[in-house]
Amino acid sequence: MIDNIRTINEEQGLILSVVGDNYRIIVSGEQTQGEYAVIDMLVPPGGGPGPHSHSEIEELFYVVDGEIEFTTEAGKYTARKGAFVNIPKGGEVHCFKNVSNATAHMLCTVMPSGLDAFFKEIGVPVGAGVFLPPPVMSKEDMARIVGLAEKYGQKLYPPDYLG
Repeated sequence: MIDNIRTINEEQGLILSVVGDNYRIIVSGEQTQGEYAVIDMLVPPGGGPGPHSHSEIEELFYVVDGEIEFTTEAGKYTARKGAFVNIPKGGEVHCFKNVSNATAHMLCTVMPSGLDAFFKEIGVPVGAGVFLPPPVMSKEDMARIVGLAEKYGQKLYPPDYLG
């Protein structure tokens, strides 16, 4: 730390396996009094979350490397290295998927925080570069995830919701 400036190096931050992706919490809501959180996302080929919405959270994505297809109720957009995607507050249903053959890398900022805490509850801590396969979910597991999503202001939708 430099005076009031927070610095985080590439080895810091909790790394979690979430739906088969690798999410590193760079800055948590606990560190920002809930104002925002920053999450470094590594998404393997075919990876990404299913359709979901969060009406009170703005979500910002910057694609560091790779290709990510974002799908919303308005359509699809393939974001490549250097692209920026903003999912504003309001609850638009959205999801993303790595459509390439290589791991994609994104930085995600959420305002206010909350998704970081959700990821901490549903994720499995892993080491850098470790990818776990997406978990097989029983009805009970899915009910638990849906309940936790609601706890953090999210709504989950069926995988085919956006077509």
